[in-house]
Amino acid sequence: MNGVRRGLFATILAIGLPLTQADAATSTFDGAWNVRIASSSQACGNGATVAIGINNGQIASSSAAVTASGRVAEAGNVNVTLSTGIKRAVGFGRLSGASGSGTWRGAMCTGTWTAEKM
Repeated sequence: MNGVRRGLFATILAIGLPLTQADAATSTFDGAWNVRIASSSQACGNGATVAIGINNGQIASSSAAVTASGRVAEAGNVNVTLSTGIKRAVGFGRLSGASGSGTWRGAMCTGTWTAEKM
């Protein structure tokens, strides 16, 4: 019976520690961010700036005009979707410290993005 208790304790510890470490790592990026979006084609517009918020690794928009959703992994890897009306774009990249960058693509446009923590 004592071996079963030790095995159960070890299992709980093995499951609990990675979750605690992941929460601590993703919270490094929590806060308000200013994201500049640039297009590789003039036909797609000159770009835009979007305010987003990150809370416990979850991305949400701070603007009523743009809906943002996605996730920041503990290492800073970003996967985000921005939409406004029927337009939608998916972005990928990385945050490091108080800045980040990546690429995005929509139905007919592509480009890059840069971010700064406010």
